[in-house]
Amino acid sequence: MPLTGASVFPYESSNWQTQEMGDWLPWIRSPDAEINQFRDRMVARSRDLVRNDGMAAGTVTRILDNTVGVSMRLSSMPDYRALAAMTGNSAFDATWANEFQLAAEALWRGFADDIGRYNDVSRQLTVSQQLRLGLRHKLVDGDSLVVNYWKPDRVYPGAARYATCYLVVDPDRLSNPFQMVDSKYLRNGVEIDDDGVPIAYHIRKAHQNDWYNTIESNEWERIEREDEDGWVRVIHDFERDRAGQNRGIGIFTSVLSRFKMLARYYGVELQAATIAASFGTYITSPFDAAQVEEAITGSDELSAYQNLRADWHDARPAMLNGARIPTLAPGESIETVAAAHPHSGFGEFVRAMQLTFAAASGVSAEQITQDWSRTNYSSARAALLESWKTLERRRAEFKVGTATPMYAVWLHEAMDRGELPLPGNAPSFLEARTQYARCDWLSVGRGWVDPVKEPQGAVLKMDAGLSTLKRECAEQGLDYEEVVAQRALEVQKFKDAGLPLPLWFGAGATDASTPEESPEPQ
Repeated sequence: MPLTGASVFPYESSNWQTQEMGDWLPWIRSPDAEINQFRDRMVARSRDLVRNDGMAAGTVTRILDNTVGVSMRLSSMPDYRALAAMTGNSAFDATWANEFQLAAEALWRGFADDIGRYNDVSRQLTVSQQLRLGLRHKLVDGDSLVVNYWKPDRVYPGAARYATCYLVVDPDRLSNPFQMVDSKYLRNGVEIDDDGVPIAYHIRKAHQNDWYNTIESNEWERIEREDEDGWVRVIHDFERDRAGQNRGIGIFTSVLSRFKMLARYYGVELQAATIAASFGTYITSPFDAAQVEEAITGSDELSAYQNLRADWHDARPAMLNGARIPTLAPGESIETVAAAHPHSGFGEFVRAMQLTFAAASGVSAEQITQDWSRTNYSSARAALLESWKTLERRRAEFKVGTATPMYAVWLHEAMDRGELPLPGNAPSFLEARTQYARCDWLSVGRGWVDPVKEPQGAVLKMDAGLSTLKRECAEQGLDYEEVVAQRALEVQKFKDAGLPLPLWFGAGATDASTPEESPEPQ
């Protein structure tokens, strides 16, 4: 007995005999085979979308503003417990960690915010600006690529203090020499070994379409991931969706076709509305097409008819309260074009598309469109909390993948120069670089939907032991040590001025946000 379709396909998702699934036959490929061959086209479309579509541009801006913000501030946290366990040196304690933290953060601020921009190879950007640019490349292009340079010739009085500097590189320049196809050890510019470890990167000296740099655009530089002395040369960060992946994809890749459909729909609706507005009214006439054609070829019939219509209108003007009412010749009528555009379902269709884009980007539709008209406090807070989880994950991955490695490269030089406090017999940076470079990054705060209820909730969480001042400050982009120091300074200022301390200084902080009830009238 021949097998039926139902018995051949135990899963409906494997059935190719149905109308819905018959022409859906994707291939099984490795991640590099899926991405690398088609990357340039996908990236070009994503960039064109961000350049010309306000919704896409706004999405990227919202993500950047909620992850990097204006700046990313270093919060050094050397792992003194691990260092003590590794070395048996009890001098690695909390006191040492605090001294190391204060020194590292102060030196890093001078390097990262250098007015001369010596932290940048091109001397144009601060480190925070480089981080924002790197994350933008990661969102749109799929990769963040930073090459570290050693420029000792820049170190002299009035110039750079450190030889370390960074260069954010356009990911397009990371490619196989002479556009050769991928091989076992070379994947779209990333050279790997037998274990799949990236060991070198092949970077064009100029962008492939720079006509003014034709020679350099056809030259590649092989840059090893690390120097022989362990100094990191290349930082390549991208979001991995599959094992064995060596290049990333942008956040709009999955919705590019829908963005294009929506743009086309906008154009069609606009054209229809414009045509309807341009031809608002018209007059129908019994004069048929054959008579028109005969008149065009030389007959006077059309002219006679037009004269008849003119005589009719001139001889019979109809007036009402001084206003002339148009009267028509026999057989004529006035028709109007109903401008029913945009279509009645246009708004809901656009809303559905916006929700799709929001799902792909990880932020709420309200954040993308800045339309909060359908939102109340509860739904807004729920939407923001969900999008905050994705934004926090993106920020944490970018910290681990780009920001902290950049800090570690600088810290390597600073420790080699003996600028940071270390106990006796401390291991070198390379022996414990993970422990020395442990840190966090403070950037934009989460903010509050309700600036009364949520701070009160934070106070209650700290009082109940469910949170700490450090965590609550970090969520708002603040350094808790700076907050404590500033509060101490303000308390002393009030005391010096002989002023009573306000409630928000101490135990009455929760009550200070609650309006006092007026006494009942007697």
